[in-house]
Amino acid sequence: MLIIALNGSPNKNGNTAFLLQEAMEVIRSQGAETKIFNLAEAVADAKHPFCICCSTPCSGVCYKGTMLEQMFNDLRQADGIICGSPVYFGTASAQMKAFWDKTRALRKDKALIDVVGASITSGSSRFGGQESAARAMHEIMLTHGMTVVGDGYYADDAGHQAACAQRPVSQDQEGIKRTRILAKRVVDLARATAEMRANNRNK
Repeated sequence: MLIIALNGSPNKNGNTAFLLQEAMEVIRSQGAETKIFNLAEAVADAKHPFCICCSTPCSGVCYKGTMLEQMFNDLRQADGIICGSPVYFGTASAQMKAFWDKTRALRKDKALIDVVGASITSGSSRFGGQESAARAMHEIMLTHGMTVVGDGYYADDAGHQAACAQRPVSQDQEGIKRTRILAKRVVDLARATAEMRANNRNK
C-alpha cells in the first residue's frame, strides 16, 4: 500500500511539512509505504509553471522529463493521497493549485478514481481559513473521482472536514492529534477499498 503526501508549501521544512511528517509516521506504523512530494520544487522544474491547456486531451508535453512526470507516475500507483497546504488568502497555495492543474492527463485516464484523499492545513490564526483551504483541495480531489475523508475515526470521534492547525504547529497539540487521527482514517479506508482500485487499474 502506498500513501503519498503532497506538500503545497513553498517551505519544504515548514509547518505544513511538520504535519505531513506526523501523518506519514502514523501511516508507516500501520505498515504502508509513504512518499512526500515537495510541490514547489516540482512546479519550478516544469517547462511552464502553470497549465496553459496547450492540448485537449492533455498530452503531458509540458512536464515530460521533469520532476512532475515522475510524481504523476507515482500518483497512478497511490492508494491514498494527503494534500497539505498553508492558508493563503483563505485558500490553498498557488503551488498546490499549479500542481493539480497539470494533472489533466491523469483525469483523462481516470487514474485516481477511488483513491482515498484527505487534507491537512495550517494557518497563522486559529480561525484563519483552514477549513476553506481544505475544501478547495477536496474539490480538486473530488473532480478526479477520489474518495475524500475527514479526520474522523471510529476509535476517536466523527471529526471534521480536515486536520487543521495553527502555527507554530509543533506547539499545537490539538492540530497534531487531528493529523494523526486523519492518517489512521486514510490507511483504514485505503485498505478497505483496495480491491476497487485494483479492478480499475486492470481494466
